Amino acid sequence: MKLFVRDKSFYIKAATLAVPIALQSVISIGVNLADNMMVGALGETTLSATALANQFVSIFQICCMGLGMGASVLTARFWGMKDIGSLKKALTLMLRLCAVLAIMFFTIPTIFVPTGIMKLYTKDAAVVAEGIRYLKWMVPCFLLQGLALTSTIVLRSVGKANIPLISSIGAFFINIFFNYIFIFGKLGLPAFGIEGAGIGTLISRLFEFSTICGYILLVDKHIGYRVRDFLSPCADLLGTYITISLPVLVSDTLLALGNSAVAMVMGRIGKNFVAANSITVVTQQLSTVLIQGICQASCIVTGNTLGEGHRQKAIDEAWTFLGLSMVIGLVGGGIILLISGPIIGLYNITEETAAIAQQLMQSIALIIVFQSMNSILTKGVLRGGGDTKFLMAADILFLWILSVPLGALAGLVWHLDAFWIYFFLKIDQIVKSVWCIFRLKSGKWIKTFREE
Repeated sequence: MKLFVRDKSFYIKAATLAVPIALQSVISIGVNLADNMMVGALGETTLSATALANQFVSIFQICCMGLGMGASVLTARFWGMKDIGSLKKALTLMLRLCAVLAIMFFTIPTIFVPTGIMKLYTKDAAVVAEGIRYLKWMVPCFLLQGLALTSTIVLRSVGKANIPLISSIGAFFINIFFNYIFIFGKLGLPAFGIEGAGIGTLISRLFEFSTICGYILLVDKHIGYRVRDFLSPCADLLGTYITISLPVLVSDTLLALGNSAVAMVMGRIGKNFVAANSITVVTQQLSTVLIQGICQASCIVTGNTLGEGHRQKAIDEAWTFLGLSMVIGLVGGGIILLISGPIIGLYNITEETAAIAQQLMQSIALIIVFQSMNSILTKGVLRGGGDTKFLMAADILFLWILSVPLGALAGLVWHLDAFWIYFFLKIDQIVKSVWCIFRLKSGKWIKTFREE
């Protein structure tokens, strides 16, 4: 067994998928950075409110990622098998579930209990009030973003990663332009403050939905999916879809809830800690864009290769992805250490908040090495092989038995330094990366779908 395969076509295919995904992530991070800087200019209370409100939005985003990635395990395999009929059915099931999730579990609660949502993360009355003003503009965003995000993942699984990239470029400029206008009151408009950030986000989500879903329903000929397919029967695929996709949804939902629990811990440590973490989140995302690209590319490549019937080739490629993950993790950690000082200096924050942010950056630089290995294995290679039940168990065990309780103890009971609080909150990344290497070596991660 060689750690790196020597097939040039493999690297070309992986790069063709990973680079547009990574660039799309850079654009999204650029939007987040611009949002943080503009909202941060309004003060730490407003910055904290936006950060905590977006933790709830992030739960929805990760749930959608679970739905989309679960469907992409099937669509990538069916694409490799040239089974377009089953691919359409998987897409239909995904869109239906996404609509139900968006409306029932996020839109309705945000309309009726926004105060309760914010109080999950903080007891600071001023932060809660500001967060409610922001959340009301997220109400129509859930369905729009959910359908666009899940459809984006499916497009990538059939080799159309360039379409979402084009959409993100447009959304980037739209979001920044309208945020600037509405937050600060330009072009003769009043200054909406934190609500201006919500308005800008809504406009950009409308653009993304129109671009992505419009392309799938009106233009795309690879899948050939049209509105009538949304109403077509697909019960014969439901069993397979649930078997593969439900564990992914549960796994990613638990991850979202775990991240939300982490935010609750941080919210109770103090406003300075929340503000410092919101700064580091953007930097962490910036340093992991290639990880995200390789992660999704590895899932798609693995699914396509197995769909074509090449088991040993998929195994060799899997070890190569592991080797790449180690290299990328080390590079990512170096980037964080390099840019942490300049990034922190961009914000109008107190010395105490800046000191906390610096400690968090150092801890993130260590954790990201293991995060790279863990993400590319769990959300990429092993998921692409259909091993979703194992991964669900891994997320449940290590996130909820180790990270959440140890992080809470470190921050709320032991009152450790910020470096160690973050380390314990993310300790599952270390344990899962080791456990998944043994799983990869066993070969049990390759599952067989129907008609293979």
